[in-house]
Amino acid sequence: MEVAERPAGRVALADLQPGMEFQGKVTKTELFGAFVDIGAERDGLVHISMLRKEKVNRIEDVVSVGKQVQVWVQAVDPNSHRLELTMIRPVLLKWKDIKPGLRVKGTVVKIEKFGAFVDVGAERPGLVHVSEMSDDYVTDPTNIVKEGDQVEAVVIDLDRSKRQIRLSMKQAAALPVEEVEEEAPVPSAMEFALRRAMDESEAASPSRQTPAHTTSRTTRKTQEDILARTLKQRIK
Repeated sequence: MEVAERPAGRVALADLQPGMEFQGKVTKTELFGAFVDIGAERDGLVHISMLRKEKVNRIEDVVSVGKQVQVWVQAVDPNSHRLELTMIRPVLLKWKDIKPGLRVKGTVVKIEKFGAFVDVGAERPGLVHVSEMSDDYVTDPTNIVKEGDQVEAVVIDLDRSKRQIRLSMKQAAALPVEEVEEEAPVPSAMEFALRRAMDESEAASPSRQTPAHTTSRTTRKTQEDILARTLKQRIK
């Protein structure tokens, strides 16, 4: 059976999984959504309902052709060549995993007179009351945090039925910092393609005598150098 070759340097749909994060470029807009190039075999569709949490009346109010956007794979079907994307960040912290004493990191998304709401990756932001911001008396939350600030907090209470989370920044400051191994960054589409090519090249190389092994090692090093240069350019 003849198998169609995927475009050079492109990631196969079979290599994608729901939840993967990518930086992409909007290539086309329609009334029902926007198409985004993430470096895969084909562009993915971000439905209008997946552009942001708030209701969107016009695609042009959120994105335009050529705009760089952050997206996540929502669904993929290699057999039907279908790739669905979302610009709404998936829930990282499920309600069943939230419990008092849990230490979290998040972003301040809203400030009120009585405290600040912090997005910790749950379905809804948690509240840090002014009394839980500092050991000192706080009269104005903006003296402690601003919208967009990254903060650490501890879950002190939650109500699953009302989807409410109460957080404390002062308790987080009092706890010793735990050293957590940093997760490896999500590879870009080019990195996926390079690594796949390296693996396929190794698998296809016949097992021979010493000269062949030397050639294999040289080829492997060349490929690794290409990957390293790609990563370096990405960082820049």
